[in-house]
Amino acid sequence: MDADAADTVVFEAPAHFRFYKSGKIERLNRPPILPAGLDEATGVTSKDVVLDADTGLSVRLYLPKLQENPSANAKLPVLVYFHGGSFLIGSADDATYHTYVNALAAAAGVLAVSVDYRLAPEHPLPAAYDDSWAALRWAASASAQDDWIAEHGDLSRLFLAGDSAGANIVHDMLMRVASSEDGSPRVEGAILLHPWFSGSTPIEGEPPAATMITGMLWSYACPGAAGGAEDPRMNPLAPGAPSLEKLGGVRMLVAAGMADGLAARDRAYYDAVAGPCAAAWHGSEGEGHVFFLQKTGCENAKQLMDRVVAFIAGA
Repeated sequence: MDADAADTVVFEAPAHFRFYKSGKIERLNRPPILPAGLDEATGVTSKDVVLDADTGLSVRLYLPKLQENPSANAKLPVLVYFHGGSFLIGSADDATYHTYVNALAAAAGVLAVSVDYRLAPEHPLPAAYDDSWAALRWAASASAQDDWIAEHGDLSRLFLAGDSAGANIVHDMLMRVASSEDGSPRVEGAILLHPWFSGSTPIEGEPPAATMITGMLWSYACPGAAGGAEDPRMNPLAPGAPSLEKLGGVRMLVAAGMADGLAARDRAYYDAVAGPCAAAWHGSEGEGHVFFLQKTGCENAKQLMDRVVAFIAGA
């Protein structure tokens, strides 16, 4: 491949990334990186923990403000969060996700573990899935390894949550738990916010452009996927995909922006899991993909946060 051809742009999402024919990716308009520590707005304190120095896998833990009387501090549910970004952009410490998980930990009263997994295309899938699985298993056993989780975390109340590609990861984590020999770690509930699923052909109500774009992004994130976007990790409803009956026993909340090109696909996933699971649906009218990360103060974002908080509380 000559240099000019290698530098040809084949796809660009102006606010996110630019792809070249060579396979190189240029990440655009990246949010600033914020350090861990006390968040004055929410009272939540965070810290970073490196889980694997060789791969760079790390997590950022978030602990809500504690009561002055230690005896009044009940142990908190532990929520493992996976950020979005098409497996290509985003991080646990960027301003978008640090701000959101601070607010989530404060509102829901959870000890949050935000996973900083490796990104494609430098680290093609399944790197992000494998990193997320390692982080989940660490969080579920970290009472022996981390003082915050040991002292303040209730691992009998373990939740998973993520947005977009992170919600896709939540699905993969649930399938891995269901396939583990002992069904561990035990997950009480899963929150899939605007999950990124696709397929090779549009389903009813899905814009053809959404299928085309997500399929292209998937090919960059997982170039070795058998069947392309029909890979069960991208299309859990594909012919031959593992049965969703395996997910029975897990409470689920599936949310979508109803103006999002992925909304029909998200609804189809919800309809499929509503049988084996105790599943709930939350649609935000007039809103696009992961709107709540940018429009944090709008009414629909507040309603979605309230729904997430209620779900964790058991409602």
